[in-house]
Amino acid sequence: MVWAPDRQRALFAGANHGAPHRLNDVWEFDLAAMTWFLLYAPDNPRTYAGLGKDASDVVFRDGVLQTLRGGPAVIGHTWSGITYDPRVQRMVFMNTWPIAIDPLVRQVGGDPGERFRGPPLWTFNPRGGSWSMQKTAPPGPFAAVGALLQDVPELGGQIWHMNNWQLQATWLLQANDSWKLIADRKSTPGFARSAPGRELVGYHDAKRQLVVAQHGKGSYHFDTRSRAWACTIEPGSIATAPDGHDAFTTFCSDPSNERGILLDFRTRELWTYDPDHASWKLMAPAGDPMPNGKNMLAYFDIALGVMVVLNGAEVWVWRPPTTN
Repeated sequence: MVWAPDRQRALFAGANHGAPHRLNDVWEFDLAAMTWFLLYAPDNPRTYAGLGKDASDVVFRDGVLQTLRGGPAVIGHTWSGITYDPRVQRMVFMNTWPIAIDPLVRQVGGDPGERFRGPPLWTFNPRGGSWSMQKTAPPGPFAAVGALLQDVPELGGQIWHMNNWQLQATWLLQANDSWKLIADRKSTPGFARSAPGRELVGYHDAKRQLVVAQHGKGSYHFDTRSRAWACTIEPGSIATAPDGHDAFTTFCSDPSNERGILLDFRTRELWTYDPDHASWKLMAPAGDPMPNGKNMLAYFDIALGVMVVLNGAEVWVWRPPTTN
């Protein structure tokens, strides 16, 4: 889930693991109203490897495989590849999914030679309730599975990062819809050791101008001024650190306390991270216990200053202790 500051709500999108379907619907949750709002009703359900039983709503238009309503015809998991751009008031999603697209283009009567070959970057306009493909100019990054997409206001765009065999670089998507390589293994000393790898979680720290990431039990900072990564806690070097993984944890910014908050859905543990001292603290929330479910969601509500955990119809909130 991603926080939309102009709407003071959290947006939710992305496919599940195929049971029972893969949908391109978009929702937002309003904690103050205790209400889910459907912003985009789903198009026909898809399968893991194709367009599903009914592809009658899929067209190949303007070089993009899409639905008649303009939504993505193939929908991926979000991993950490989803963020919100407050400058244009849109959700941004690197909709990557490891299947062959050209056969699907042929299936609906299109010519694969006309397909847009850039990264599958989609945006969603919550005011208009509409999806659109954001075509970017080459060169651009590989749309790796399990990478991090994070809006960075001081850079005027989003960074796309991974450090493994699929992608060994940090790219910046600029306001003119072009990509700029800002760090990689070839040109940036220490990148291989200092930058986090695949299936990481992270958030933007506006005050410190950092992107803070957790990959496994290693902690990392990307300084947006020097445009360099630093490993602040070596993986496994301390016992008191959470295990960051995009399928099982979420890592959010708590700007009022100038901390990061990481929730591990497997253990239901809440951790806070202090970037100034590169230290973790395991919290012990008082009151009602956190829900326990297989499909929980979480985000930090910046307007109300609370961590929100959702489990079906259950809503659990936790207000972090004041640190300032």
